[in-house]
Amino acid sequence: MADPFLYNTGERSGYGCLGHEVQIEHIKAYVCRPSYFTDKAVIVIHDIFGWMFPDIRYIVDLIAGHGYITICPDFFKGKDPWKTTDHWHDFADWMEEHDPMKVDREADVVLKYLKEQCDAKKIGIVGFSWGGMAVHHLMLKNPQLSAGVSLYGIIRDSEERYNLLNPTFFIFGEKDHTISYDQVGCTGNDFYFPIFLL
Repeated sequence: MADPFLYNTGERSGYGCLGHEVQIEHIKAYVCRPSYFTDKAVIVIHDIFGWMFPDIRYIVDLIAGHGYITICPDFFKGKDPWKTTDHWHDFADWMEEHDPMKVDREADVVLKYLKEQCDAKKIGIVGFSWGGMAVHHLMLKNPQLSAGVSLYGIIRDSEERYNLLNPTFFIFGEKDHTISYDQVGCTGNDFYFPIFLL
């Protein structure tokens, strides 16, 4: 159980975690619940550093502290996350084995768990970088997700990228060298991305 708390970002690597790990079919996940009953849940999609990274577990605990059943599944399905010692020239190969557009099956498993085991009625999703791309993909495909937030992640080369099924908020860094301003400042015919630049 978690209550809202303040956190010293200078001590993140030693963060102890308030939640626990569960096995859901073929997926491991980190779950934290608020200290009171709720039927609202948030799926957190990790970045390239994976579901065990202390920063992502802190975010799960923080969201739970604000009243949501919060879960971060291992969307890499046991494959190694990116490590700070890996070389960037290998990143394209790593991404082929960790495709953020191939998360549908795992998302369905987690949605079923949240509905059947946690009594969740409204489920949102948030993702960071790699996870932001996965959020964008899922918000185009899965109507069970009530809302989404994509931080530093976007599907760039798709004609369908504006066909979001439910509200989705995109947050980017104005000086982020990996996503140019013209890639996020787009508008479609009758729809636009809600965008916030830091």
